[in-house]
Amino acid sequence: MFTRFTPQARRTVVRAGLLSRDSGRAALDEDMILLALSEDWPGRSTGVTPEAVRAELAEPGAGPGERELLATLGIDLDEIRRRIPVRRDDPAVWRLRRSRLRPLNVTLVGPAGDIPLTPRARKVIEVAMSLGAPATREDLLKGMLADGSNRSVAILHRLGVDLPRLAGELGFLRRPA
Repeated sequence: MFTRFTPQARRTVVRAGLLSRDSGRAALDEDMILLALSEDWPGRSTGVTPEAVRAELAEPGAGPGERELLATLGIDLDEIRRRIPVRRDDPAVWRLRRSRLRPLNVTLVGPAGDIPLTPRARKVIEVAMSLGAPATREDLLKGMLADGSNRSVAILHRLGVDLPRLAGELGFLRRPA
């Protein structure tokens, strides 16, 4: 499936998976795709920055992540990752795998382990793949906007993003002739 993505879009999905893994989540959800997109957002003036998205994602009462837990044992997670021979953030060593028995199950597979996609994240990926050949980072954003009820759209709204305007700029809203 990853062969149908541009290198930038693959990096974004891998980054989202790593962000999800680093935050202690069991699965990759669309809000982590938004966070990965925010790290290189096309229009910084929209207020979509990694810091702003992280603030929206912060869950009150959330426990420590794997980095903090390992630090209590005197283990430096960054040092361990530096010693791994394969760069875990290299998109070339990652792939998206669809289950043959359960075709709705999609998993991001790579050196950091298998990271299943939630149904919302899978929808983002599938919409992006249906829009372009190859799918781009903008297609990932369009995939996110395709479901107006997901958490990422709510985050963008709270950050003051004019969603209809953004969709129009992306060419996602087609006006009748």
